[in-house]
Amino acid sequence: MIDFSLSDEQKQLQDLARKFAKEEIIPKAAHHDSSGEYPHAIVKKAWELGLMNTHVPQEYGGLGLGVLDSCIITEEFAYGCTGITTAMEANGLASAPVIVAGNEEQKKQFLGQLTSEPRLAAYCVTEPGAGSDVAAIRTQAKKVGGDYVINGAKMWITNASVASWYFVLALTDPAKKHKGMTGFVVPADTKGITVGKKEWNLGQRASDTRGIIFENVCVPEKYRIGNEGDGFKIAMSAFDHTRPTVSAGAVGLSRRAMDEAVQYAMTRQAFGQPIAGFQAISFMIADMAKDIEAARLLVYQAAWVIDQGRRNTKFAAFAKAFCADVAMKTSTDAVQVFGGYGYSQEYPVEKLMRDAKIYQIYEGTSQIQRLIIAKEIFER
Repeated sequence: MIDFSLSDEQKQLQDLARKFAKEEIIPKAAHHDSSGEYPHAIVKKAWELGLMNTHVPQEYGGLGLGVLDSCIITEEFAYGCTGITTAMEANGLASAPVIVAGNEEQKKQFLGQLTSEPRLAAYCVTEPGAGSDVAAIRTQAKKVGGDYVINGAKMWITNASVASWYFVLALTDPAKKHKGMTGFVVPADTKGITVGKKEWNLGQRASDTRGIIFENVCVPEKYRIGNEGDGFKIAMSAFDHTRPTVSAGAVGLSRRAMDEAVQYAMTRQAFGQPIAGFQAISFMIADMAKDIEAARLLVYQAAWVIDQGRRNTKFAAFAKAFCADVAMKTSTDAVQVFGGYGYSQEYPVEKLMRDAKIYQIYEGTSQIQRLIIAKEIFER
């Protein structure tokens, strides 16, 4: 039997996250967007309330919640600010490879760091010449005795300057290309790591995005995740866990954009009546509402499937592609409803539109999601 209702526990989680967004995120979102200041205080409060690292198993200090539970939290956070949400949710992507393929010692050490203190982690895969084409990475890890020596450069790394450790993907056998990639956990204070300047992005400016250079960085073999050559598979499997959550963030942004458009349309007068009374405006908002509902259902499906222990790659791609496009369209239409005011920083919808664009790019572009979907249809 199909049941679309949330459990009592999930409703409580949703209420807590919604209250946190209203009281802690929304009042400070504009400041962090304009200044680019990292939201340390907000992150710390979310950690203290148990709203971070919820996916970490209980034996390592987490709540052991499912992906669907994380999606419920993320939608509420993203309603407040997706830049601040990305700063907090980056731990999910960084820790996913450790949860999926790490050994007991690695899980205790690195997951335990995130749950024992309000620490952060970062996922280091993207490079200046390798974004969607992960197989094109050039960072190498050479075995020297009982250690690996990493050399290379990563780019667009979220939480780069605030992370305690990184998940790093590197080539251990360049001749094998993606089958010669290996994953490592690298403590951020390891000698030879240089973190670059903060990138001033179009949107989500509260998120800390930087390049990282690894120069003769010595990593002990015990920090290797899985076997040599398993890195690409491990790194990609992490997305099955995190793409539903990222998609939920796009839903939260879309919901906020619609709410702002509805409120404005009911108060803005034109030709002697609120503009909500004009079909041109009401139809735009009706489309927002139906698309948001459909997007959320795709998120819940993708999350539910993986929580059942089943492969959700196709469903995660459905959600990521659809929700990203909905976020972009909804926020752009919200600006249109506001008219000239929507183009001004005095109103919140211009920020929502700037923040929305990255959903079509990070954690796999919308084009990559369509490639994944096509592959699932034709090959599997």
